[in-house]
Amino acid sequence: MNDKDNKKQIPLRLSAKLYAEIASWEEDDFRSVNGQIEYLLTECVRRRKKGGKPVGGDGDAPQGE
Repeated sequence: MNDKDNKKQIPLRLSAKLYAEIASWEEDDFRSVNGQIEYLLTECVRRRKKGGKPVGGDGDAPQGE
């Protein structure tokens, strides 16, 4: 069984501003928006497992959306 068979689908709500940021970023990296979100989450988890500080502690993350 490969990774594609094991992927879970989840509903995700993003602000229009955040979506636009990710959409412009994914074009630079030649990924889909979904692929870019998955890449970012994978990187965040990888860094956290390495004992690094959680990414995003600068207050830019939307609260309560």
